[in-house]
Amino acid sequence: MHVLILGGTTEARALAGLLHGSAGLRVTSSLAGRVASPRLPAGEVRIGGFGGVDGLVDWIRAHAVDAVIDATHPFAEHISFNAAAAAATAHVPLLALRRPGWVPEDGDDWRSVASLDEAAHALDGLGDRVFLTTGRLGLASFAACPQWFLVRSVDAPDTPMPARTEILLDRGPFTLDDEREILARHGVDVLVTKDSGGAATAPKLTAAREAGIPVVVVRRPPVPDGVPVAATPEEAAAWALGSSGSQSRSW
Repeated sequence: MHVLILGGTTEARALAGLLHGSAGLRVTSSLAGRVASPRLPAGEVRIGGFGGVDGLVDWIRAHAVDAVIDATHPFAEHISFNAAAAAATAHVPLLALRRPGWVPEDGDDWRSVASLDEAAHALDGLGDRVFLTTGRLGLASFAACPQWFLVRSVDAPDTPMPARTEILLDRGPFTLDDEREILARHGVDVLVTKDSGGAATAPKLTAAREAGIPVVVVRRPPVPDGVPVAATPEEAAAWALGSSGSQSRSW
């Protein structure tokens, strides 16, 4: 059985590690190629896009893929909807692996918004020194903002950005002490983040809570209708291993 993992996340790498070497199971992880030096998972790896829904359908058929697991970032909405359409067209089962989202705790001052554009508007009156942790691809939404921004990303941005911007190139996981130090050293008074969930980047929320700093949280897009969801790599691995022994495609 051939399982295609649409990856790039910590959970996708863990899933590939769990499945790689299983008897009768071939695992291929596909990475979008947006990070210059990605952390490669176990098993076979391909890098680059498929060319939309039709390209993904062709790849699934050409490589005899039996099941697809969408373990992309919770905000990779376009890829997830392409995966759902391609799996339906190719008549292969699809599972979404999504780490649970973050939940505010006592003492948090969160402002929930639906998009990066809404996040930019929400900054009015919240603070003057913004720690922006939404990645490098959405900076154009903040290009007209007058605030000072500390932008953290894995690779250097190459899109329009605010006039007053400092770039911090770094890759998680981040410790609570790391985040406390960043907030204090840069005088941050507002944090902007996406609800990506997981533990690797969650300490910034604790640091903001301790410092009494408001947080603008961009809500994650929904999983495509009808696609089952696993919360952990272990659940996704059990689904894949179970499907390898089943002739039914009822899910």
